Amino acid sequence: MDTKILLPDSELPKKWFNILPELMDLNTPFEPARHPGTKKPLEPADLTALFPMGLIEQEVSMEKEIDIPEEVQKIYNIWRPTPLHRAKNLEKALGTPAHIYFKNESVSPPGSHKPNTAVPQVYYNKLEGIKRLTTETGAGQWGSALSFACNFFDIEAMVYMVRISFDQKPFRQLLMQSWGGQCVPSPSDLTESGRAALKEDPNTPGSLGLAISEAVEDAVTREDTHYSLGSVLNHVILHQTVIGKETIKQMAIAGEKPDILIGCVGGGSNFGGFVAPFVPMVKSGEKIKMIAVEPAACPTLSKGLYAYDYGDMAGLTPLLKMFTLGHKFMPPKIHAGGLRYHGDSPIISQLTKEGIVEARTYHQREVFDASILFARTEGFIPAPETSHAIKAAIDEALKCKETGEAKNIVFNYSGHGHFDMVSYQKYFDNDLEDYALPQHEIDEAEKDLPQI
Repeated sequence: MDTKILLPDSELPKKWFNILPELMDLNTPFEPARHPGTKKPLEPADLTALFPMGLIEQEVSMEKEIDIPEEVQKIYNIWRPTPLHRAKNLEKALGTPAHIYFKNESVSPPGSHKPNTAVPQVYYNKLEGIKRLTTETGAGQWGSALSFACNFFDIEAMVYMVRISFDQKPFRQLLMQSWGGQCVPSPSDLTESGRAALKEDPNTPGSLGLAISEAVEDAVTREDTHYSLGSVLNHVILHQTVIGKETIKQMAIAGEKPDILIGCVGGGSNFGGFVAPFVPMVKSGEKIKMIAVEPAACPTLSKGLYAYDYGDMAGLTPLLKMFTLGHKFMPPKIHAGGLRYHGDSPIISQLTKEGIVEARTYHQREVFDASILFARTEGFIPAPETSHAIKAAIDEALKCKETGEAKNIVFNYSGHGHFDMVSYQKYFDNDLEDYALPQHEIDEAEKDLPQI
């Protein structure tokens, strides 16, 4: 068969798949987001200071599919549909009977899956006359994607980038600037949240939760500004389902069905968009293992509590029912900056609680081992985040080698690592440290969970 499976532009999805209706009849109940002050279920009016009504409606919609606007489709077509590759060289190196496929989201101009939601988010804000968007970014993938999208719609992008990643990945800042975005390290002295964090610890590495606090605070103080979130929320995963919808078509062309679906997880956007269209198949009886891979240093799905928590450190965002390590949790300084988040998507959390999704953790050195093997067999250099999925795919393929099973393993190649060379240098210099998060740190962070 072909090494890569391509879809013509005419096969670009015209509708997003909405998984929310599929979650209503699970044993684990669907829980609504709640107001951070009153703790009562959110009303649409509660979100209008942050989001346009088009996104608010998608956040709670029970329609099974939602039309993708033509303006969004036109920009999607710059890089979509994306290829599905068969990793034949990796299979050969492993000596496995398994078939390994990867969905290559790194071909977008910013180099990851993130523009799948950045473009529609900016589009809906443009419709409401918004002139400026604020956001956070971990590794810089999301900040790059939002800057890319804002450029098409003539909207200003203000990005608060987690300090440790700001220092580790300097070229991501230049990428944002090339598309007209402004990027500052978080915590910064531009917001009360940032100034408070710097006062408490001038050398803090920052976190996604803290960067979100700064971006939200910035947005609510200006009438021309909205906030944009690159992961976690329902409408974000909705937009990312173009990944899974294309994968279903491409696997059909290959004449195979997936036995295992794998993706890395920080807030859950790439994994959620990848697996969501397959959930109805699982509910109807098909056996598909779904593996969400996260860092051992930030094991949200694996060791967190399933509870209501804030999405940010300062407690400004809505309360979400999710797996969480506590909104005050400060993750260790691992190089997979996009996975350093205390919480997770309520959708992914519910699917994990239900047993449809399996959570798995790895340390960063073994993850980089996997990324080098992948680079030296398939040629692509993955982002540290993406390398977590590669590690799990390799492990599943080696299990097949032991059992003799020819399973079909499909993982989402969420982004390239071209701007992560500092991390690779530390790997080659044997200067990467593995962090095993002690349970007492998790217990301490979770003491501040809100009481619902």
